[in-house]
Amino acid sequence: MERTKVAVIGSGNIGTDLMIKIMRLSETLELAALVGIDPASDGLARAARLGIPTTHEGVEGLIALDGFDEIAIIFDATSAKAHEANARALAPYGKRLVDLTPAALGPYVVPAVNLGENVAMSNLDNVNMVTCGGQATIPIVAAVSRVTDVVYGEIVASIASKSAGPGTRANIDEFTETTAAAIEKVGGARRGKAVIVLNPAEPPLIMRDTVLCLIDADDAGTHDRIRESIGEMVAVVAGYVPGYRLKQEVQITAVPKDQPVHTLTGGLPVTHQVSVFLEVEGAAHYLPSYAGNLDIMTSAALATAERLAMTEERASA
Repeated sequence: MERTKVAVIGSGNIGTDLMIKIMRLSETLELAALVGIDPASDGLARAARLGIPTTHEGVEGLIALDGFDEIAIIFDATSAKAHEANARALAPYGKRLVDLTPAALGPYVVPAVNLGENVAMSNLDNVNMVTCGGQATIPIVAAVSRVTDVVYGEIVASIASKSAGPGTRANIDEFTETTAAAIEKVGGARRGKAVIVLNPAEPPLIMRDTVLCLIDADDAGTHDRIRESIGEMVAVVAGYVPGYRLKQEVQITAVPKDQPVHTLTGGLPVTHQVSVFLEVEGAAHYLPSYAGNLDIMTSAALATAERLAMTEERASA
């Protein structure tokens, strides 16, 4: 099968890691360009050494590149505001965009949960990869919600400060808003909340995530099915993010009757809290293994683009 040509906008940490993943791991995609705005960036220098066409003139430079017409899918690894401008500039050209920023112009995609559902949309031209915290935690919320109603879901994503580039730091508000919305829309929680922590510890710690779900289910059988569902979901995510794993066994504990959780649940009753503790170790394709936040985003984006490419290939056959 002929490989689908793709481009990556953004020559920072995420874009460079994605470039290396495409080249090393994908049998479906062919990297046709890496795009940046800093001519001195390490990512552009690496791409040039690898023989990948580059431009430091942003999306305008990409459109002007020889072979642009042959590129079918474009990853955007810049920032939320930059993606809005990039999407407008690329709209006339009929490209499919995989958005790794929190801009959320298109539908949220978490491969383990709803990739097939979104790829089936024939008019899909912009998909959003939520956030690194969303990719790590939303599968767990979805695993609980497919067993019983999640009245409230809260996630805390803790990442090494050294793995948070300028794009991540500029998008903290968008991170929390987009992740919380996706906890509800994709994860299935009635209400969602997201928190990000930039951990300055030395040596840097790998990404760790906490998922808390409030449920109204007090029978042991339901609790067993929740644990089983979470275990199955962790295995699915680990299929495309090998460093994804449970840090300890799933905890399901009773919520004391006098605990004031009504402000979180909107007054709906709850009986138990499901607590899940995860860690995500990166594959170290570009940055060290503690940067699991980068790895899960680029791995999820790669899985999504490969499915998009295979769907288009079948449609044109």
